[in-house]
Amino acid sequence: MTADLPAALTAPVPARSGARLSNRLRVARAERDLSQEQLARAAGVSRQTISSIETGQYCPSTLLAFRLARVLAVRVDELFWIEGGD
Repeated sequence: MTADLPAALTAPVPARSGARLSNRLRVARAERDLSQEQLARAAGVSRQTISSIETGQYCPSTLLAFRLARVLAVRVDELFWIEGGD
């Protein structure tokens, strides 16, 4: 199967030490005057999950990142981005 793919898609991706997912979830939530509980309910997660994402203790799944972006009516890359590890 991989023989049909371009080399750029099959080459191993080097690990990026020090890279982390940053976010502006707290800011986006506050701009819409939403509590953590309200955002959590709308996204189908717990308030603790929202708190953990906002403080950088938890990295959301791709699906959750898209759900949060949809609830907040922004693009995913406006909420989350990779920092460091260059």
